[in-house]
Amino acid sequence: MNRIRFMLGMVFMLVGVLLFPGAEDATVYVTNSGQKYHNDGCSSLARSKIAVTLGDAVRSGYEPCSVCKPPVFVAGTGGATPVSAQPEGLYRVNTAHLTKTTEAALSRMVKAEVVGHVDGDTVRVRIPNPPKDLGTVETIRMIGVDTPETVHPKRPVEYFGIEASNFTKERLLNRQVYLAFDWDLRDRYGRLLAYIYTEDGQCFNASLVREGYGHAYISYAFQFIEEFKNLEADAKNKKRGLWSNIE
Repeated sequence: MNRIRFMLGMVFMLVGVLLFPGAEDATVYVTNSGQKYHNDGCSSLARSKIAVTLGDAVRSGYEPCSVCKPPVFVAGTGGATPVSAQPEGLYRVNTAHLTKTTEAALSRMVKAEVVGHVDGDTVRVRIPNPPKDLGTVETIRMIGVDTPETVHPKRPVEYFGIEASNFTKERLLNRQVYLAFDWDLRDRYGRLLAYIYTEDGQCFNASLVREGYGHAYISYAFQFIEEFKNLEADAKNKKRGLWSNIE
């Protein structure tokens, strides 16, 4: 199926060279699970809406929506022009079609500094010259991991919560990090949803699950869900962290 989508994308590229020169950077929209790209306002975007460039949509194998009829184009008059896979500085691992956290490219991520620590899976960062849709200071809820509660107003401190919180504080506070994103940019509380990468190229979200400081949070789909489930199973098997007392 991926090969078929890729071949169709190449066909649309060739057509685009002739029909719509110069519009490769035009913004179109894709959805969480669909295989088509759309114009803004299309009814197919009612449940999810992710902005991408037209060139990236076609190169990723998306087909034009037959209802809203977005432009069919990729290249300019001088041939194909390389563009960022994530518009406006946001590197989304889902549209990059990554399958492992180790495949992500730090050079394409948003740089930030961790300036505050909330608990094991939540920190605050400062983003210099933030791209569109991001603020200078953001609270980040890490994707794919849920650490035991330590600051919930209606719950007591949970087992291994202090250890998880301290681990995150020691590893991230006052450090430069890199941010990558997935299907959804924010949660219902307005927090930025992100993968946090350290300067050595490691995904910190994955490290929390691998070392037993948190559960794989699979209530919502995310790009690396299978990897995180495997990391949790391995942590349980080796009795790491919060799994150390599990029989």
